[in-house]
This record gives sequence, structure tokens and C-alpha cells, in this order.
Amino acid sequence: MRACERRADDRGQASAELAAVVPTLALLVTVCVWGLLTVGAQIRCLDAARAGARAAARAEPLDAVLATARSAAPPGAAVSAEREGALVRVRVRAQSPGPGPLTLTVSGEAVAHAEEGGRGR
Repeated sequence: MRACERRADDRGQASAELAAVVPTLALLVTVCVWGLLTVGAQIRCLDAARAGARAAARAEPLDAVLATARSAAPPGAAVSAEREGALVRVRVRAQSPGPGPLTLTVSGEAVAHAEEGGRGR
């Protein structure tokens, strides 16, 4: 008879465990998705900087370099390019997706050797 009493007492235990586990799993999934979105924004910044640096290496005008980098960058990204002798450095900075305090600044930077007779500036 005690076995039957135990089964009756344990019925609520599964519900209590489930109530504790489901919000934890939801939070874990949310954090993983946010992390993937942040990594994706970081990769887009790096790709945009590389695209801009390649354009600069082909001796394209500075406006074209910036336009190339902006086209590959995340929305609202800040893009800058500067010439340092024969090198051109392209930087891209953007905010990662996420609500308020979960927003991070991600960036990418690439450097390329500009061709002779460059129109970079």
C-alpha cells in the first residue's frame, strides 16, 4: 500500500521539475540564437572590410571603396578607410542585433597594399 501512496505523492514532482526546466531551456536557446547573430554580424564586418580593402588594392577611388564596404556591411555600420603610405586600411564597426544591454559593438579591419598610381584618395 505504501507503493501506491508514493506514486500518488510523486505525481506533482514531474510537473514541478518540468516547470523549472522549460524556462531554463528557453533561456539557453535564446542566448544561443543571440550569440549566433552576434557572430554573424562580426563575420559580416570582417567580410565588408576585406571587400573594401580589395577595392582599394585595385586602385578604386575612395568613394567606391567605402561604397563596396558598406554594401557588404551590416545595416547601420560605420565604415572608414585611410591610406598609410602604400597600405590602405578599411575598418567597419556595427552594433550586434539584440535588445538594449545585449547589444555589442563588433568590428572588422583589413589592410591591403594599393597598386601603383592608385586613385585611393
